[in-house]
Amino acid sequence: MAKYRGDKINEEIRREASEIIQNHVKDPRLTAMVSVTKVDVTKDLRYAKIFVSIFGSDEARNGSFNALKNSAGFIRHELGKRVNLRYTPEVIFELDSSIEYGMHIDALLEHIKETEDHGN
Repeated sequence: MAKYRGDKINEEIRREASEIIQNHVKDPRLTAMVSVTKVDVTKDLRYAKIFVSIFGSDEARNGSFNALKNSAGFIRHELGKRVNLRYTPEVIFELDSSIEYGMHIDALLEHIKETEDHGN
């Protein structure tokens, strides 16, 4: 599979999975804001690793992540209807904390800037 085709498939599945999670998953445990940050589909199109960033308290994050893992079959079914592929990939969810890490680094840099401004 060409790199370009793989990127197109990853992006299409990311877009559709995000829309399904936001508008069609009706699990009451899904209370925190969920953002699909990245999708990696294997070359044989059998598995799709979906990286999600979940904002909220630790309790809400854990509940939302468990709700996503439990609704993986529904999300796979919906992806199969929306994305025209030979195989509908098995959905695997992974937590992505890169956005939170970036916000933490930004806060540290802001703190250093404030410290330097007050020191001069």
